[in-house]
Amino acid sequence: MIYLKTAEEIELLRENNLLVSATLAEVGRHVRPGVSTLELDKLAEEFIRSHGAEPGFLGYGGFPNTLCMSVNEEVVHGIPSAKRILKEGDVLSVDCGTLMKGFYGDSAYTFAVGEIAPEVADLLRVTKEALYKGVAQAKAGNRVGDVASAVQEHAERHGYSVVRELVGHGLGRKMHEEPEVPNYGARGRGPLLKEGMVICIEPMINMGARYVVFERDGWTVRTRDRKPSAHFEFAVAVGKEGPDVLTDFGVIEQAINS
Repeated sequence: MIYLKTAEEIELLRENNLLVSATLAEVGRHVRPGVSTLELDKLAEEFIRSHGAEPGFLGYGGFPNTLCMSVNEEVVHGIPSAKRILKEGDVLSVDCGTLMKGFYGDSAYTFAVGEIAPEVADLLRVTKEALYKGVAQAKAGNRVGDVASAVQEHAERHGYSVVRELVGHGLGRKMHEEPEVPNYGARGRGPLLKEGMVICIEPMINMGARYVVFERDGWTVRTRDRKPSAHFEFAVAVGKEGPDVLTDFGVIEQAINS
C-alpha cells in the first residue's frame, strides 16, 4: 500500500527532515580525527531530544543506537562504538532518523575526516551528483525506474558500482513504507510516482565492485572487496511541478565548511 500524504502531512515530514539535517550538521561540526563514533552518536541523541523529537533509529528493529555510522568500506548500518576512533583520511557515512508528531525523518550524509584521498573525494562527489540526478526524476507521472536508472547511469558512467541489496523507500508514519526505491533499474518501469508520495532516495555507491557482505553483528554491511563506499540520502515529496526536497544539505555543508 502506497500512502499519499496531504499538504499538512508533508509539512510534518519536512519538519522532521529539517531536524535530521540540523542534527547531521551538528555531527558534522564534530567529525575529526580522534573522535569516536559513539561520541558523535551521543551528541546526536541529545540534540534530537533537545528539539522535542525522538531518535528514529534507536530501538528500531532492535538497532542499539541513534545513528548508523559506517566508516570507509562499510556501506550502511554501522553500529557506533567507543572503540571506533576516526582517523585522518577516513570517510564516515552518517544515517539519521527522527520521530516527531507521528512522522519520521530520514536522511544520510557522507563526511570526509580531515584530508581524504582525491579518488575518494571523487567517489563522494559523484555519489552526491547521482542523488541529485535521481531526485530530478521524482515528479508526478514518472516511475520509480526513472529515478533508479538516473542514479545508476551517473554512477556507472564514472566507473563506480551500485549496491543492489539495499534500496530507498517510502517515508511517513513508518520509517519504511512502500514503494521500494532501488538505485538501479530501467526507465519507465516500476510504481508510478504520484503527487503526495514521499520517498527516500539514497544512492549507495562503491568504488570497487557492487558486492557486499553482511557482518556478524547483524547490522553492518560492507563492500566485499573492502574498497570505500559512499551514501547520501534525501527525503523527497513528489509534486505536480516536480520534486520537493525535504532534506537540507545546505545547513550541513555550511557547518562543515565554516
